[in-house]
Amino acid sequence: MNTTHDSDVIIVGAGPVGLMLANILGMYGRSVTVLEALDDLVDYPRGVGLDDESFRTIQTVGLVDTVRPHTNPQHIMRLVNGAGKVILVNNPQTVEFGWERKHGFIQPEVDRALYEGLSRFDDVRVLFGHQVEHVEEDGDSVTAIARTTGPGGEIEERRFRAHYLVGCEGGKSPTRKRLGVTFEGESPSTRWLVVDVNNDPLGTPNVFLGADPKRPYVSIGLPHAVRRWEFMLHDGETEEQVTDPAFVNALLAEHVPDPSKLEFIRRRVFTHHGRVASNFRKGRQIIAGDAAHLMPVWMGQGWNSGMRDATNLGWKLTAVLSGQAGDDLLDTYTDERKDHAQAMVDLSLTFGKFIKITNPAAAALRDAASSALNLFPQVKSYFADMRFKPMPRYTRGVLADPTTQASGRAAAQLTSRLVPVRTANSTVSPVGVQFPQPRVNTRDAADVLLDDAIGNWWSVLVWGNNPRDLLPQESLDKLEALGARLVAMVPETQREWAERYMGDDVVVLGDHTGRLKKWFDDRPTPIVFLRPDRFVAGACLAQHAPATLDAILAAMAFTGRPASVASQPSLAN
Repeated sequence: MNTTHDSDVIIVGAGPVGLMLANILGMYGRSVTVLEALDDLVDYPRGVGLDDESFRTIQTVGLVDTVRPHTNPQHIMRLVNGAGKVILVNNPQTVEFGWERKHGFIQPEVDRALYEGLSRFDDVRVLFGHQVEHVEEDGDSVTAIARTTGPGGEIEERRFRAHYLVGCEGGKSPTRKRLGVTFEGESPSTRWLVVDVNNDPLGTPNVFLGADPKRPYVSIGLPHAVRRWEFMLHDGETEEQVTDPAFVNALLAEHVPDPSKLEFIRRRVFTHHGRVASNFRKGRQIIAGDAAHLMPVWMGQGWNSGMRDATNLGWKLTAVLSGQAGDDLLDTYTDERKDHAQAMVDLSLTFGKFIKITNPAAAALRDAASSALNLFPQVKSYFADMRFKPMPRYTRGVLADPTTQASGRAAAQLTSRLVPVRTANSTVSPVGVQFPQPRVNTRDAADVLLDDAIGNWWSVLVWGNNPRDLLPQESLDKLEALGARLVAMVPETQREWAERYMGDDVVVLGDHTGRLKKWFDDRPTPIVFLRPDRFVAGACLAQHAPATLDAILAAMAFTGRPASVASQPSLAN
């Protein structure tokens, strides 16, 4: 065997999740080896929906400018019945997290942008044509043994060693199988035919879900003039039959005047799967993306759920590898991601059952009920604004309860009897959910997104005050070791005063839109401890800040080692 190659992390699979995780780790200065069995990235369309949470992660790793050209922002979905009548519209207008809630996208182009983004990092490499055959693990490291073809055509084995291995190799993940965890859920027997074409013959830029009891279908307008159709297949229709050009043309005859003149990209049969692994980590091996959960396509959450995994896992691996946190921090990855992944699977399966009704009487009842519900503005907006989508809320993990300051868990409600809580506009806890991303003004730039102003690691956000005046020196020392940035948020009218008063080590942000003022006005939590993945780890009144910080640090197994000097011994030692 050749010499063993060392890195901090091995990622198996150069799909979107592996590539994003490699970008996050590279951004934080970690060394990464990505091993991909194929000779290149997959070049045909797969996922078609990209949401605002994923775009926020793309922003964090600095790839907005290369990804944005391959997207259709504000992708509207219309559910139509067999007669073509719209019975439901999904068109969320929010930009809560800084970006449009829904985008259509061309996955091969976005994946390529993620791959090319890795060239920025000297210690990140992607090796194609490397099939991982075996994995060896001991107390200090994990070694992947990969088979590859040498320059003369001979088969070689190469060894790669790291502190951790992350399997991002899809639903058949060998990594998951090595972990010995269950992969629970269902694979509905319903099959679908996917047809992708170039030179979109329809030109409509959005999505139609055809709840036609004769044959449910999907029609999606995508960037770069790509059109996707999906048709539900009936029992007895074989794969050979439904991929035959004559059969496909017959399906498309109701959609375009002359299907024979279309430029086809692919015709493929697939079955939806809805499964979630019982655990995402065991020892030094971890799973992410489809390896950890398979999403039915209905909510467009397969790609996005994988991005959430990478976003959650990337900073935690970095904290452990830098010596800032103990290995126990990685157990919170399953605690935080598994329940939401299951919620998205359940919602997608339910939505699919709603669409693919083939019994005419049941379909008529569904259509009538939908029309009646649309008469109520609140119900109509509930679907239009996509409020039915369960947003991630962590109740266990790197958190501190806002009422009790308990470590590692957080209730969804504020229950204190203090007057600021009893009189608050909202007693829904902000802990465990994403902080919004409005635009702000800084000393050096106007109208910038919040994340670009505060950086990509921990932050302490304080409304109207100097963080140094509210926190005791002991807490400030811990925050300095954590590498947290102190941020003061003030109305834009006070920004110049605050910049003079608060000193250079406090980032002052001017709230010129009023969105931050409203957020803090609604909640009795003027101090927010914000994680690198933009989730709120703790939020509290000033006098609860020391206990809240200590609870957060305990939940992340914080070692106290300063961020600037913490490092893990090399595997070569």
